Amino acid sequence: MDLTPYARKLVLPLGFVPPRVLRYDDVVARAITRDDVAEDVLGINASLDLIRETRGGSWPTEAVTEEEIIVDEYWHECEFRDNKSFSFILRADGLGYVGCAYLYPMGVRQPLTPDLAQHDVDVSWWVTPKAHQAGYYAKVHEALQQWATEDYPFQRPHYSNARMP
Repeated sequence: MDLTPYARKLVLPLGFVPPRVLRYDDVVARAITRDDVAEDVLGINASLDLIRETRGGSWPTEAVTEEEIIVDEYWHECEFRDNKSFSFILRADGLGYVGCAYLYPMGVRQPLTPDLAQHDVDVSWWVTPKAHQAGYYAKVHEALQQWATEDYPFQRPHYSNARMP
């Protein structure tokens, strides 16, 4: 069966309230909001090549603008509110903004296959060059392993970054 046109909805327990703030050591993830536009634009534009190299995918193709990102931030807010996906701004003590992390339904970032359909969430992230040099790419991966299965109810996460730590 060809599953490529489909995406698998996130399945959450009845009454589950998704945490908007997550902590792991000195890393803090906070749900993305429209208030993050200016900082997000700076972080993305400083990280274009590194995002494509580590997270993979086709985004971003070029520098982004506040006008473009405000649409994304509203979309992320609505998706979070409706429990359809969960996107976070990442910060670390001493560094401030270090990147973003995403919990998406399977089939959104890459075509769904029978193997991928066995997973319950697609986890991806990126960090800024400064954070990458300081070891936060691997540290955020560790944090996401905890957050996806302990703070969120996922049992079979798929870490979809093109380059794993």
